[in-house]
Amino acid sequence: MPLTETAYAKINLALHVRRRREDGYHELETLFAFVDAGDVLTARLSDQDKLTVVGEFGGQLTDPFDNIVAKALGVLPRPSGLDITMEKNLPVAAGLGGGSADAGAVFRIVRELHGLPDDWQTRAAKLGADVPACVESVTCIGRGTGTELEPVESDLTGTPVLLVNPRVPLATGPVFNAWDGEDRGPMPLGTVSDIAQQGRNDLEEPAVRLCPPIAEVLTSLAGTDAFLSRMSGSGATCFALYRHHDAMREAAEKLASDYPQWWQMSGNLR
Repeated sequence: MPLTETAYAKINLALHVRRRREDGYHELETLFAFVDAGDVLTARLSDQDKLTVVGEFGGQLTDPFDNIVAKALGVLPRPSGLDITMEKNLPVAAGLGGGSADAGAVFRIVRELHGLPDDWQTRAAKLGADVPACVESVTCIGRGTGTELEPVESDLTGTPVLLVNPRVPLATGPVFNAWDGEDRGPMPLGTVSDIAQQGRNDLEEPAVRLCPPIAEVLTSLAGTDAFLSRMSGSGATCFALYRHHDAMREAAEKLASDYPQWWQMSGNLR
């Protein structure tokens, strides 16, 4: 029987960059949350590992040696191979942790079938800073490079969320490099909604400089009935949170009409 997992879209409700580290990474504090939609992976037991990519953004993943799903399979010991079909619904280089979410889904598939090695978190972190958070895909605070995780109870679970991307890919490295290096203070304390509303995304300003359409997306979302709108991760995807599904659907329909070229996805926070 095939096993299906959703690679839940990751958003950063807050992202505070504190300093540049000597190893080239950045010390940060972030509040991870996950949307109940994303890519879809279907796996079957096989003699050897195989990956087939379909979906709207599948054509952007053309290098089998640079695919994080293949890398995730490579770091997990198993008695048999997996034949995986991935429906790529999330845009690439979009601040949604799409590749990391895909890898996280692979970890969950392997856990369901065979269990994970005791050092799975270390193996996940070597694939990318967001991968450990994406394995469980629950609201959590990330520190260090984002791999030191603290699960938290979320008072925003079930909140309607709208994701919007101007269909402009934006690589993470250049955005971090464009950060001005100023420590604007730690992430606030409190409930998840407190942190989200009082926090910020320190990468928003450098991302907008590199990708001006982000500013238009943010302005458009702020003009809806959202109680919070912000860029996710290093961009270019932005999100808006709503009190009611009707308000979210109304915003989605208006933006789809006004900006048909933009990508969007709606769902609820897990």
